[in-house]
Amino acid sequence: MKTKKEKNDDESCQSTYNPSEWKGRTIEIDDAGTGDLVGDAFIGFLDTEIGKIIFQSVPVGLYNGDNKDADLPNKHIVKVVIKALRKLKHSKEDRILLCRGSCFDLVREYFNENDIYYEPAIIEGKLQDAVEGRFIQHLRKLGVNSSNLTKESGIQRYFILFNWVCRDFPNRERFVKMGFPSWNKKWRKIAMKRYQNSTEVKTRKREDIKRRANKIYDLMFEKPISVRKTASKRQ
Repeated sequence: MKTKKEKNDDESCQSTYNPSEWKGRTIEIDDAGTGDLVGDAFIGFLDTEIGKIIFQSVPVGLYNGDNKDADLPNKHIVKVVIKALRKLKHSKEDRILLCRGSCFDLVREYFNENDIYYEPAIIEGKLQDAVEGRFIQHLRKLGVNSSNLTKESGIQRYFILFNWVCRDFPNRERFVKMGFPSWNKKWRKIAMKRYQNSTEVKTRKREDIKRRANKIYDLMFEKPISVRKTASKRQ
């Protein structure tokens, strides 16, 4: 079922801090990590009637190259939304408060095509904190240990994640959403250069050179070069 106003009209959006009254049950849906440089993304669902929250993940691999171009992340989000609503036993009498983010564009199409009622909303409070917390927990498991990493998204979190990738670029690029246009156009080259110029890499190169030199030195003593004696010429 289509909403009465356009999704981008702020007047049609309500905050979940103070939602309008509804006779039935309300289910909130929000995302975290869909616009972040590193890691999986997560979709959170809150049954406000009983306070139950469930999460569904969107693997980082879906944001890479051709997958991103084929809109696979958003197609996957439709699937996980359907799956989660089944788990929550969603019915036609329920109201869905759906985050306005572009990652839910195909979800909105699915809701409209299947006559599922929803309202665009600014998701705040319990669900927002929970899904952002789930994303941060995921980043910590990947090894992002910066004390400045918080639930607040934005430019600061972007550079915390970008700098983390730079410090071990060969091993950490696989955690990057490489389908983002800006990654290949700009940030990947910068990350590679920073890694190559880092003190840690230079130290590692010096250690490798020293290790090879010591190995060659040891081999020289294990197998010394033989010196053939020559007979002195008779006078």
